[in-house]
Amino acid sequence: FSASLEVLTSREFKVAGAIGPVTSLEKNGPNVSDLRIGKGGTNSWSMGGIDPSTTLAVYFDITNPGTVPEGKRRFIQFLTRYQHSNGKTRLRATTLCGPWFNVQPPGKDQSHQPVDPMNPVKLSFDQEAAAVLTTRLAVDRTETEDVVDVLRWVDRSLIRLCAKFAEYQVETPDSFRLSAEFSLYPQFMFHLRRSQFLQLFNSSPDEAAYYRYILTRENTTNSLVMVQPTLLSYSFNGPPQAALLDSQSVRPDTILLLDTFFHVVVFHGETIAAWREQGYHEQEEHASFRTLLEAPQADAQMIMDSRFPVPRYIVCD
Repeated sequence: FSASLEVLTSREFKVAGAIGPVTSLEKNGPNVSDLRIGKGGTNSWSMGGIDPSTTLAVYFDITNPGTVPEGKRRFIQFLTRYQHSNGKTRLRATTLCGPWFNVQPPGKDQSHQPVDPMNPVKLSFDQEAAAVLTTRLAVDRTETEDVVDVLRWVDRSLIRLCAKFAEYQVETPDSFRLSAEFSLYPQFMFHLRRSQFLQLFNSSPDEAAYYRYILTRENTTNSLVMVQPTLLSYSFNGPPQAALLDSQSVRPDTILLLDTFFHVVVFHGETIAAWREQGYHEQEEHASFRTLLEAPQADAQMIMDSRFPVPRYIVCD
């Protein structure tokens, strides 16, 4: 209850803002950037009531884009204050430290092999967290901009990232390569453009506001499920396997479990549904078929038991 968050930083960068279930406390300071993202212009926010799953996105602005001394390290401290259910006020301080990296001009190492000046940045890139941060920023921009303009911004951001970190030869599309640390990021952006957060067709204003609010307070894993739903395929050929979000995954002899965070859908293929209607799962000699029918329902129940708000459960053929 009565939770608040304050962010302190070293001098090389400043706090640009936060996106999540927060309200600005209008507390200015030397580490507050002129660039405003979400609830900006402050380094302290009120969060009201919080639970272990409450997640905020904090954005920073580098104030000194030039060269920093070798060995210079950056510091971030998150001060979280809240009143526990026993009536006591608690303060949790989380301090993070990391090195700065100066981008060097392209060159060669001692063995005369080309050296990628951005390699340390590439190796430390978290594409899942970056996708969620970009998604929250896109959703926040829809409050003040037209959705079409936000979609263009998403496209431009992806182009800039690929232009800086991908390997390619100009005018040769087949030479385009992204390292493993970036390989899934374009896929997340593809699904973001098609998600209910930016495509409002068939959604009422209340539904759109609800979806966007839940996104801004969930953790990285749940947020990615909202952007790119997970699809599992169950069959007699082995354990459940991840399937593509494509019509080719619909087969008559499989059961599909779709998790969009807001909906959990169990879909039975044509053959599976026919066997079920004939009652094969009630016969002892077809115990394996009964197990196949129960497996996705048990997994769906496990998903719903661990999630709040509880998703809508749909069983269909």
